[in-house]
Amino acid sequence: MSAVAPDVVARFRSVLGHFCTGVAVVTACEDGEPVGFACQSFAALSLEPPLVLFCPAKSSRTWPVIERTGSFAVNVLADDQRDVSVAFGARGVDKFSMVAWHSAPSGAPLLDGALTWVDCAVEAVHEAGDHDVVVGRVTALGEVSDARPLLFYRGRYTVTESEPVGEMFTWPRPDDWF
Repeated sequence: MSAVAPDVVARFRSVLGHFCTGVAVVTACEDGEPVGFACQSFAALSLEPPLVLFCPAKSSRTWPVIERTGSFAVNVLADDQRDVSVAFGARGVDKFSMVAWHSAPSGAPLLDGALTWVDCAVEAVHEAGDHDVVVGRVTALGEVSDARPLLFYRGRYTVTESEPVGEMFTWPRPDDWF
């Protein structure tokens, strides 16, 4: 594998930083010990069957633990959970000491205050550069909140305006959206 020039990496980050993403925390529990990490690369993949994906870095110390458990939960963070995102994005921190949680059907931690959650079984893992692409089969879904999501845009946290999404966009083919 050839190294990518630093200027190309910087330009890649800058360009893709203009794509706004939600912020989630992927969690699991191994031998009674909760683990988790902050994740921006989470997306719906398929409606039939219901599949999602996320992309952990190959350097992640948490992903191998989650992979061993064979299941995980994705906690979609609310706009008032920046501190949760920061904690779950750091190494060497007792991430679960700062947030209350309870167990999903799989046993994975569900973070109190999250907008919603998705419980999954690991369906497939594909190598992709310096990350893996993890496909999860959805096994349970949480209730949804009316709170606003925590978003990441151009290297910073942001939130949506108070205008409901349905009033912001008109899409001619709603069946194209999840």
